[in-house]
Amino acid sequence: MPPEQADIERAVALLQAGQLVAFPTETVYGLGADAANPPALARIFAAKGRPAEHPLIVHLAGAGCLDRWACDIPALAWELAEAFWPGPLTLILKRAAGVPTAVTGGQDSIGVRVPAHPVALALLRAFAQAGGGVAGMCGLAAPSANRFGRISPTDAAHVREELGNSVSLVLDGGRCPVGIESTILDLTRDPGLPPRLLRPGHVTPEQIASVIGMLPEVLTQAADDGRPRVSGSLAAHYAPATPLRLVASTELAEVVAELRQTGRHSAILCHSEFPGVAATLAVRQLAAHPRGYARALYAALRELDQMAADLIVVEAVPATPAWAAVADRLRRAAVGAGQTTDSANRHR
Repeated sequence: MPPEQADIERAVALLQAGQLVAFPTETVYGLGADAANPPALARIFAAKGRPAEHPLIVHLAGAGCLDRWACDIPALAWELAEAFWPGPLTLILKRAAGVPTAVTGGQDSIGVRVPAHPVALALLRAFAQAGGGVAGMCGLAAPSANRFGRISPTDAAHVREELGNSVSLVLDGGRCPVGIESTILDLTRDPGLPPRLLRPGHVTPEQIASVIGMLPEVLTQAADDGRPRVSGSLAAHYAPATPLRLVASTELAEVVAELRQTGRHSAILCHSEFPGVAATLAVRQLAAHPRGYARALYAALRELDQMAADLIVVEAVPATPAWAAVADRLRRAAVGAGQTTDSANRHR
């Protein structure tokens, strides 16, 4: 059941008091705080174990709040907002004066989006109607509601399991329908240069091009040194505690057989038919199309991570543009898998 109005009102009161409220978006559950309140933002970083130089995405009730957070907004931004908001597209823009340094990771840019989930929109609108927090800015910072670098939550139960009492309230809006994080598009480049796609997601480069008349430049690999430009751009992210290995479809059976011979127990995540075999603790077959696969991916990884397997073996997805966002998440999960949270933080 969706949250009652009383739950939304309680959430708003907690946010205005500087507390943390987790809420569903169409992508993943976010760990929300008043984006204009530095002490509240500090609670996000503490709860997640997230380094302070990592910027946060600000969620808005609508594009009408955009100029409170960004300045020198290009025409492309308004065109994209009209086409894709509410929806899973984050725009990187030049930050406005007065935006807290804590929300931008000390950078001169800001990430903003309007989520499409009805619970998120109800919360954001109620927050704005109640005064919009510090300075009436009407924005909620909401990174994924999990420990830093770990599997993003797509269900309220995931948030409670991982963050427990560090969150004052979890608004339960059911399973997130998109299931992976938003597309991130950088609009701060010099005029004449195409926007740069910093993170692939549900909104594709082709869809963006259909609105602005040019394909964005795709950042094929983010630098893993210095301060990260945006959320989720490090080489290791979205990772289970169990080691994870990506394997080509043609090699999947052979790899599992080798594991069986050495007495190691595997858990399998695939998108094609795979028979259960001895020493395989579980086989989870997801949809063979990218959007259905993405919707179920994080929940499946969480389930397999709890199987006490020696290795999660993931069938590699097709190397096509349609699968780019899923492939990105799996690649980063494989890099970060098997690390403890503390060691992961040291290496990121």
